[in-house]
Amino acid sequence: MRGVTRFAAAFGGAILSVTGVLALLALAGPLAAGNAAAASNAAASPAPPGMADTVPGDDTPPEVKWQLDVLRDGQTIDTFESTTTVGQAFSATHHHPVTHRVGCKENPAGGIDLARTVTISPVAADVSGVTLAIEADETIEDSTAPTTPEGCKLPPQPRRVNASHPGLTVPIGGSADWTLIDKNPTLVYRVHASVMSH
Repeated sequence: MRGVTRFAAAFGGAILSVTGVLALLALAGPLAAGNAAAASNAAASPAPPGMADTVPGDDTPPEVKWQLDVLRDGQTIDTFESTTTVGQAFSATHHHPVTHRVGCKENPAGGIDLARTVTISPVAADVSGVTLAIEADETIEDSTAPTTPEGCKLPPQPRRVNASHPGLTVPIGGSADWTLIDKNPTLVYRVHASVMSH
């Protein structure tokens, strides 16, 4: 009799175990469905402020509209301007051929091309200002012309100016000066720049 009782108890325990497993499986279905719905709702809900994903195109480099005036002894003698994307470069050459009258009879002398090449590369731009790298290569003439012992005119001496500025910062709405030569003659580059809106 005891054996029968033990068998019944063991058999009853097995039935209870199977029932427990079936109950767990029955609960697992609704729980999984509930988790999927919660995940779906979380995906559809807007992200908290400051946590939103970056909008495609936000990393596009800004464009800089700039103007460079060349001042000789305080007077504007040349101007370069363009719109250039940060990280790119703009280069242009302006030619200024001149001819002087020399000698005591002021005969025309051979001409000279006072070429000026400027390369502008915006390297940074934000609300505080624009930073530009500038390369300059130009030929200028001295402000005064020499004369012969007899007092006859000679052409002004030309000279080559080659200079670079790694980062001229121009405030938004303002300008910045870069002095290449401080006398005989003074040569200044005055730059204006602004960031173009997309």
